Amino acid sequence: MLFFMGHHHHHGHSHGHSHTHGHGHSHAGESNRTRVGIAATLTGLFMIVEVVGGLMSGSLALLADAGHMMTDFAALAMAWGAFTIAKRPANWKHTFGYDRFSILVAFVNGLTLFLVAGWILWEAIHRIITPGEILAGPMLWVAIGGLVVNLVVFKILMGADQDNLNIRGAVLHVLGDLLGSVAAIIAALVIMKTGWLPIDPLLSVLVVVIILRSAWSLVKDSAHILLEGAPAHIDRRAIREDLPKHITGLIAVEHIHAWSITPERPMLTLEALAQEDVSLETVSQAIKARLKSEFHVDHATVDVMRQSSVKKV
Repeated sequence: MLFFMGHHHHHGHSHGHSHTHGHGHSHAGESNRTRVGIAATLTGLFMIVEVVGGLMSGSLALLADAGHMMTDFAALAMAWGAFTIAKRPANWKHTFGYDRFSILVAFVNGLTLFLVAGWILWEAIHRIITPGEILAGPMLWVAIGGLVVNLVVFKILMGADQDNLNIRGAVLHVLGDLLGSVAAIIAALVIMKTGWLPIDPLLSVLVVVIILRSAWSLVKDSAHILLEGAPAHIDRRAIREDLPKHITGLIAVEHIHAWSITPERPMLTLEALAQEDVSLETVSQAIKARLKSEFHVDHATVDVMRQSSVKKV
């Protein structure tokens, strides 16, 4: 396709050049922010209870879970901050606004999950080698309290927008914590019945495996967005084939670039070549309508040129 070989052919022709932009994410963002704020408060308060309970019962499992809850609290507080900052309007320095800040926080969040997993693993090895005395009764009650709080927080967060990477990060943190509470309950019951202390660190290792799997998925997805990767549902080869088939007067599309500001805000730019006798604006609008209905892209920048205005290279 010779007519698209260079970018220096853009003079002396008219453009059908316009934008469509959906702002439906502001209401969802406010709901996300409220939910994350409540979740952070509950987690922070119970973290203090777990620290006290861990020190009183001598249970390292509870202290480890409190440590995990502390990272949960930090993660949720960061997510809340990210939603608050993302509400700021776009300006001349940040033309897409501050939505990307939440992706950066999600990436950092994923990395902290790796650190938490490493710390729990280290503690577990240490406890298998030298088990300490544990008061299983108080440990059990605090662990049950932790489970209840985590279930409440989990339910609050599941009501939020699951496409949002920050919400996903927060849910993963809480899920790891919920499993930590279940592990502490099982460990307390086993210790009460049998006095076998290694059950405690062994169950912690199981939780670590689940945390690591979640952490990898979160880091991978947020890094993909930060590196301007194409959204999963957009295949530019499909777009290149689809548009000329369904739009009258459109000969071809090239230079298709797709990326996303956040998973909810995919972006696309393309150049289109139209026949001589068609309205450039009509072709431009038709392309955008097709992109919206078929490929779920609300924000597209479309540059339409006539065949005669493109110099052969």
